[in-house]
Amino acid sequence: MIKFSLGNKKNTRLEEIIARLESNMANNYKDAAQSDYKELEKMYEDLLQNGQLNDKQKTKYGSLLDNYKEKLKSYSHKDQKPYWTK
Repeated sequence: MIKFSLGNKKNTRLEEIIARLESNMANNYKDAAQSDYKELEKMYEDLLQNGQLNDKQKTKYGSLLDNYKEKLKSYSHKDQKPYWTK
């Protein structure tokens, strides 16, 4: 059986950035993850301004951005201590 869900369609450009962001977070590539977040945020804003997101997409991706913002708040190498110091 084929199910159609046109109202909940994913935005491929945002999904590509999210996939990269998730991969970089999983591999502890902190600088790349921060860069991906900034790209995701910019793309989301551009799509919003151009009216290319429906209401469900706005809610979904807006919520994802908020979640990533919270996760990445202290996600940097600055506070990471070298393994050789105790």
